[in-house]
Amino acid sequence: MDPKFQYTHVKLLAFDLLSLLQTPSFSSDPICFSRLGKSLSRAEILGLVTSREHKPNKFLKFTIDDGTGCVSCILWLNQLASPYFSRRSPPDVRLIADVATHFASDIKIGVVARVRGRITSYRGVVQITVSDVVIERDPNAETFHRLNCIKLARNYYGVAAPLNAAVETCY
Repeated sequence: MDPKFQYTHVKLLAFDLLSLLQTPSFSSDPICFSRLGKSLSRAEILGLVTSREHKPNKFLKFTIDDGTGCVSCILWLNQLASPYFSRRSPPDVRLIADVATHFASDIKIGVVARVRGRITSYRGVVQITVSDVVIERDPNAETFHRLNCIKLARNYYGVAAPLNAAVETCY
């Protein structure tokens, strides 16, 4: 995995996110995502919330539409009952659960949201497993995000990797 992008929330348009190449991984993540030979694990998207499915104490699934496509996002709300969190201290788990519940209450159809999280796949479709949500109030946020994504794609993400890195596998 390219160390520059390993823990970076790469700003992407929905079109770019949905066109990432999925490859098997040899790390703890079963799927790895890449763009032009560069491995990506986290992304930031911004757009209008167009759908919302809430299962209390389980998850909130919602869709972000940025004009180039629609991206599914999943926000897990099962921290208090999940065995994954059983090894952590109860106050920490409570804090994580409270933050997730707060994010879920902010997500409403029609709001413009900036979403950060891990790039994952569910039934072969790319999605974002949410770690952070910010509701945008600036009317220029969408335009600025789109222009920023285009600039970053041209100057950083779109630069082809060296030939030997193009066959990079995810470790």
